[in-house]
Amino acid sequence: MQRAVEFRTGVQAPAEIVWEVVSDFAAWKDWNPVHPRMEGEMRIGTPLRFDLVIGDAPAKAVEAVVQDWVPYEQLHWRTKRLNGFVTAIRYLEIENMGPANATFSNGELFMGPLVRWVSRDERRRLKAAFTLMGEAVRARAETLWSERQNTPT
Repeated sequence: MQRAVEFRTGVQAPAEIVWEVVSDFAAWKDWNPVHPRMEGEMRIGTPLRFDLVIGDAPAKAVEAVVQDWVPYEQLHWRTKRLNGFVTAIRYLEIENMGPANATFSNGELFMGPLVRWVSRDERRRLKAAFTLMGEAVRARAETLWSERQNTPT
């Protein structure tokens, strides 16, 4: 059994700009309301350490492992819940939709024998958080793209 939560949005900026936003972990503190701290390397099997902010709850320190990444397309990381009986795959994905447009998706896929214990209420809170993050990625990428379009070369 699996459960998933996702938010997807169109971005009026090239996929490369969206990737620039997503891959610059040091800058996440400047724009990311859900993960205001992200530390680690994009290398399969390496740890990521970050803060997770859901709604009004205080930031929670989390450690994950990079599951997969493809430059300009995706970053996936894995965490364990409920004493390892639930695996959560958090994903950030970018789809190139043309020279100045992309789609950004971010979500989490839950699987394992106790997945039914990932409550509907928790999934609603995650959906709201992923919506905030998706909108923040979109705003950051569109601002960067606009600034670069208006900069004389």
